[in-house]
Formats: sequence, C-alpha cells, structure tokens
Amino acid sequence: MSGRKETVLDLAKFVDKGVQVKLTGGRQVTGTLKGYDQLLNLVLDEAVEFLRDPDDPLKTTDQTRRLGLIVCRGTAVMLVSPTDGTDEIANPFIQPDAS
Repeated sequence: MSGRKETVLDLAKFVDKGVQVKLTGGRQVTGTLKGYDQLLNLVLDEAVEFLRDPDDPLKTTDQTRRLGLIVCRGTAVMLVSPTDGTDEIANPFIQPDAS
C-alpha cells in the first residue's frame, strides 16, 4: 500500500478537456476544465450554461448563454463528466402514455 492517498475522483485526466458539470439547484454548464482543488472547486474556461425551462425548472432547454471563465464552487458540484465520448439517450424507464 502506497503512502500517497488516492482520491475517488481523479480530475487530472480531464484538465484542458471538455467537461459537463451539473450543480445543485439544477444548473448545468459545459466548458474546458482549467483547474481544480481538493475541495472540488473547478475552473472552467469558455463555459456555457444550459438555460432551464421556465415552466419546469428541473429541465434544461436548448437555449444557452456564454459565461466565459468561471469558478464552480465545490460544495455545489454534483456531477462532472467528460463531453467527449458521451451521448444523450432516451430514458428507457419512462412509460409511454396510454391515451
């Protein structure tokens, strides 16, 4: 066993690559990860926020707004995933409406 403590989330492999970040409260941003710390504070460049549906705040729309260089506070980060190699699929658990 090595003396170095390993973290569950190794963000070093995502530095200077595109990531998608979901935050508490339903916000979702994508950008290029420029840095991070042990508290999971993230620095994203060329960040874009996906705006939420005014009727349902938990759903995002195709509308975006450019944010530029931002810091995501670690306590608000819920999910970090790479943008390359991921595709959105339909939810297989949603039952079709029986009309």
